[in-house]
Amino acid sequence: MDFEIERDLCFFDIEATGLHVLRDRIIQIAIKKFHADGKEPTSYMQLINPGIPISQEAMEITGINPDHLRNKPTFGQVAQEIYSFIADADLAGYNSNRFDVPMLMEEFERVGIAFSLKGRRTIDVQRIFYRMEPRTLKAAHRFYCGQAMENAHDAMADVDATVAVLKGQLDRYAGQDLHDDNGLLEQPVRNDIQALHDFTNDPRMLDVTQRLKLDRQGEVIFNFGRYQGKRVKEVLSQDRDYYHWILNKEFSVQVKNIMREIMKELESDVQKKV
Repeated sequence: MDFEIERDLCFFDIEATGLHVLRDRIIQIAIKKFHADGKEPTSYMQLINPGIPISQEAMEITGINPDHLRNKPTFGQVAQEIYSFIADADLAGYNSNRFDVPMLMEEFERVGIAFSLKGRRTIDVQRIFYRMEPRTLKAAHRFYCGQAMENAHDAMADVDATVAVLKGQLDRYAGQDLHDDNGLLEQPVRNDIQALHDFTNDPRMLDVTQRLKLDRQGEVIFNFGRYQGKRVKEVLSQDRDYYHWILNKEFSVQVKNIMREIMKELESDVQKKV
């Protein structure tokens, strides 16, 4: 099926050093342009030297490490050709309105190029997916149980619906393996509470707000702020003010308790050396 367009349409995707739109930098950009005049789509792809470290998580997800980028151009060196390739085209991507578009705009701004969205339409394919296939309890009940949910948002009705949905999931996925980015998971949805717990939780995350997590060596690291990716123990040993700042700000009780435990360990280590 051909797109019905009266202006060029660029689908694009960005890989970056991390997920922070303002602080992180682009390490790869790929663009496919569909032309309004009907000629064959054209493509552009470029690896980019970000000039800052790449987070461990980004390297694991993208497979791109500093060695791949060492001799690649900076964004400033290719900004004009990217700008010219996109020109006045509309933009499309997956989660692009929240990530790819604003990150690209920030990169252009840093090198003095005004990349405006005025008059330019943006299509976020993820939003189509989420709106057409809602992930609400009501939608799940209809999908797994084959019937409309009554009294939605009454607490007990919601509980009963959740019970019915889980039973429907156990029936639907019985004996079914899952192939995803983590490889093969054998029958992850089965009538086993531990298995369901393991499947629905990320063991690396230590709190529900996802402010703290474990690195690959099992050490607690920050998942936010200026120390993102840094080991908590190392940071607090050098910056005690940051510890007190967290305790006095609106962080969850989980985060504060973990910070207190790590601080106790640090103080215990100091005492042992005395």
